[in-house]
Amino acid sequence: MGQYLLKLPKMGESVTEATVTKWLMEIGDNIVLDDAIVEIATDKVDTDVTSEVEGILIEKRVQENEVISVGAVMAIIEIEGDTITQEAKKIIEEFPPAIKELIDEPLKEKEISNPEVAHIEIIDEIKRVQDTTAKIINKGSVKFYSPLVRNIAQEEGILITELDSIIGTGLEGRVTKSDIIAHIKNKLQSAPDSLTNHLAKNNIPRPIKTEVNFKGNDQIVEMSRMEKMISDHMKTSIQTSAHVQSFIEVDVTNLWNWREEAKNSFYKRENEKLTFTPLFMTAIIKALRDFPKLNSSIQGDKIIIKQAINLGMATALPDGNLIVPVIRNADHYNLIGLAKAVNDLASRARNNSLKPDEVQEGTYTFTNIGNFGSIMGTPIINQPQVGILAIGAIRKMPAVIETEEGDFIGIRNKLILSHSFDHRIINGATGAMFVKRVGEYLENWDETLPY
Repeated sequence: MGQYLLKLPKMGESVTEATVTKWLMEIGDNIVLDDAIVEIATDKVDTDVTSEVEGILIEKRVQENEVISVGAVMAIIEIEGDTITQEAKKIIEEFPPAIKELIDEPLKEKEISNPEVAHIEIIDEIKRVQDTTAKIINKGSVKFYSPLVRNIAQEEGILITELDSIIGTGLEGRVTKSDIIAHIKNKLQSAPDSLTNHLAKNNIPRPIKTEVNFKGNDQIVEMSRMEKMISDHMKTSIQTSAHVQSFIEVDVTNLWNWREEAKNSFYKRENEKLTFTPLFMTAIIKALRDFPKLNSSIQGDKIIIKQAINLGMATALPDGNLIVPVIRNADHYNLIGLAKAVNDLASRARNNSLKPDEVQEGTYTFTNIGNFGSIMGTPIINQPQVGILAIGAIRKMPAVIETEEGDFIGIRNKLILSHSFDHRIINGATGAMFVKRVGEYLENWDETLPY
């Protein structure tokens, strides 16, 4: 018999950890291919981890509500054959050539040639290689640090000697993300006033202790996991980007009339509702092509202009929270494709059935706040993007209409576009011209546009 290690899978470049929310299988349960074993939650989406093998669950390595890193072993499944040996070989093959040389040749040969080699012997050897690799990577440190921890330490100017002094709470005493963040916060609490400028420069807020007065009849409600993640994400965005807003009023009378005439035939032909969302998206996509710098991210002192336009659309959930599903390569879709993608993602978002990769790698986001009656707003940028557009409610407004025969007052359908952009790289003129261009595409909607 062999053993298969069920690990937390990689779910995108920006996802490094997840919370175990619920075990769906118990020890001793028979498992078939693609069975859901455990529910997990990331800062992007909730999903299941499924089995790639058939066997019996014999051990759980993590508990519910525990936060684990990508690649961490969650459970062990007993299987037929020597899959664990093959897995060990695969792990070793992923090491660079210089690191492979650190593996004892006798064990390496035995592992490859003898499928009955003990599971514990293979894992011990892999751990030894990982520890040795860590010593090389960490330039003299005697401890192993994950890439995430090392990046945080580098960004905060923490030397390896200071990092070695942190007491880790992870597996075998390793320093976790929570450990190093707690260490930084403790330093801030005792930091002298002379460090204030340094802290502000590095976007590290000094902790502020506030006392909230409440009375016996006041209700105290614990924030949900989603609310905590949204809170952290929004605070991080404000601390990262230099937010600037620009607003314009747009006459969408032609667009309104076109949709009124097209929506019934569109539904009969495509069996899909034609909402305003794909129409707004069409204008945003065209404007992003005209101003590609809005479709970018900042990494250090470099600007990464993305080739793909992955458009995120903020979607309200039944509990009042928001999630942002992403339409990848949105500029490759025609209006029919956008309408179908929008309806599908919105429906599955509300049913909590989105896949992890469907809420990742967005390059620009828009939110239709008009659905809730808001006429305008100041949206917070969805990191690591550099812009977000809020679309207000469409209202009938009196307006001056200019004609060759003179000006007169008429009733027009209008809305307000609110554009938040990152002033670190998007200057005021570019930010204003972009939202103005979106408005022009909406105002000059082609009434003969095929669908």
